[in-house]
Amino acid sequence: MCGMKIGELSKLTGLTASRIRFYESAGLLLAVARQANGYRDYAPETASMLEIIDSAQRAGFSLEQIRHLLPLGDGSWNHEELLVALKAKVAEIEVLQKRLKQNKAQLLVAIDSIENRPDGIECADNRMRVLNRLRGKGVVASRRKPARDA
Repeated sequence: MCGMKIGELSKLTGLTASRIRFYESAGLLLAVARQANGYRDYAPETASMLEIIDSAQRAGFSLEQIRHLLPLGDGSWNHEELLVALKAKVAEIEVLQKRLKQNKAQLLVAIDSIENRPDGIECADNRMRVLNRLRGKGVVASRRKPARDA
């Protein structure tokens, strides 16, 4: 297959033409010269490069990080740098997953505490009951400062 117009590349990758142009202007894709008819003619391997860029962005890499991880001018990858970056991103995701798990646990305790509110309890008392339950489950740390001796 010879070169593709931007519309064909857009259909093939699922990315909008404006997104492809943006990646090109941001230096993530090699600039493509315009043909005599004014159209850009993209090489077939551009589609796989766009998939890599899109996947990396969805994984949480910034455009600057992606730019440094893409293959060098001769098309070869810096495997060592790539592995370091990928492992670092996995570590970031694991931290985020842990935080999300804690957030979920906190919300579930709060939901349960509110849904199972004892009859006749005042709102202010229930608030303290909910907070105490959250603290008891280790979901919310007490932020109160210890009392100072007078």
